[in-house]
Amino acid sequence: MSLYDDAVLVLKGYEGQDALRQAYLDHLAAHPDGMWKACHAGHVTASALVIDPERGRVLLTLHKKLRMWLQMGGHCEPGDASLAAAALREATEESGVPGLTLLPGGPVRLDRHPIPAPCHCHYDVQYAALAPAGAEHVISDESLDLRWFAYDEVADVADESVVRLLEAARTRL
Repeated sequence: MSLYDDAVLVLKGYEGQDALRQAYLDHLAAHPDGMWKACHAGHVTASALVIDPERGRVLLTLHKKLRMWLQMGGHCEPGDASLAAAALREATEESGVPGLTLLPGGPVRLDRHPIPAPCHCHYDVQYAALAPAGAEHVISDESLDLRWFAYDEVADVADESVVRLLEAARTRL
C-alpha cells in the first residue's frame, strides 16, 4: 500500500473533526502529490507529541525556523510506510529518544495551518508517542532546544494547537 493510500484510509477512519477531516480528503483527491513537500498547494505532514504520562509531562522542541515550542514532526518521506511510521520516525529523530511507541488508536488530532511560501498549508496528522521510562532526549539539528514541560506548563510556552493536542492525548490516555 502506498503512503497516499494509507493516508486516505487513516483519514477515512478518523473520528471527529468531520469538516477538517473532509478537507484533508478533498485536498488529497485534488492533489495526488499531496503527501509531499513539493506540493505547493499544501501537503500532509505527520507529527507526534512525546508524552511521559507517569511523570505528567511532554517533550517539546523549540523549532529552529519557527522559534516556537512544538511537538515533533514534519514532512513525509518516500521510505515511510504509513503516516504512523512517519510520525514515529519524526518523533524519534527530533527527540533522540529510542523506544517511543505510538498511543494506540491512530491520530489524536488534525491541525491545518498556514506556512510560509512557496507552500501554503500543512495538513498535519497528529499522534501521541509514549516515552519509555527514564527517557533521555538529544537535541537534533532541527531544534534550538528540547525540553520537558509539565502538562500545566504547556499553555504558557506553546500555542493553542499544541494545547489542543495535549488535551486530546490526555483524553485518549
